[in-house]
Amino acid sequence: MSEFSHLVPLDAIGRIGPIALDADAATRDAVAARLGLEAIDRLAVAATLERTAVGARLRGTVSAALVQNCAATGLPLTRTMNEAFDLRYVETLATPEEADAEIELGDEDCDILPLEQGGVDVGDAAVQSLALALDPFPRHPDADRILAEKGVLTEGQ
Repeated sequence: MSEFSHLVPLDAIGRIGPIALDADAATRDAVAARLGLEAIDRLAVAATLERTAVGARLRGTVSAALVQNCAATGLPLTRTMNEAFDLRYVETLATPEEADAEIELGDEDCDILPLEQGGVDVGDAAVQSLALALDPFPRHPDADRILAEKGVLTEGQ
């Protein structure tokens, strides 16, 4: 189970209004640990979930105020993020025979996920969307100066 789980059962989809989630401190700490972040000061989700002919569609935004460490110096970097997501969930992605076949995916196929646990986990979807939006090698604005002061001519030396 996800640190920020909010499972909406399949039979409730379409009968609920907009979804608004706001993570508490313990949840933010757990998500920060999962994502390798120094801290998450705010984590919120605003989303809508609708039923489709083959499953469900989840659209929304995950907002976060977080602290990442610079990849070069380790110094903290404060970031504010607002990441939109648009995910489609289907009840069955493929038969076992189709799962072994080689297929080519287009852009429209990249955000299709299987329905799991009989519904859609809105919180976990938001955390995964946030994880994908994070800069994998964040760099402090003073990194070059700090490295030069320490005698690093280039990061490869």
